[in-house]
Amino acid sequence: MAQGLRYIYTMPWYIYILLCDGKFYYVGLTHDVDERLRSHRRRENISTKEFATVLLMYTERFVTRDEAEVREKQLKGWSVAKKKALIYGDLDKLKALSKSRSNGEGKIHE
Repeated sequence: MAQGLRYIYTMPWYIYILLCDGKFYYVGLTHDVDERLRSHRRRENISTKEFATVLLMYTERFVTRDEAEVREKQLKGWSVAKKKALIYGDLDKLKALSKSRSNGEGKIHE
């Protein structure tokens, strides 16, 4: 290691998308996805405690909490169709949904 150079480990942050009872999407933020998923499944989270099944559908990793919070806020504003396109990696549909929204056509509903 070079003199004066130190490596500092910073805990990564994640945004995640859950599918609840096969029909509702929940977007959250955590530094430990596995523990957070367990807490949702134990019904310790007020937003998801009413759901019998909670499935982890998607995660993204970030270096800082601030970056993760920006992305979480963005995803919470997305339509269900756009979240599904992201989850399933359908970039063409994601782009089309983004264009239709930016062209003033409004939110696409399923």
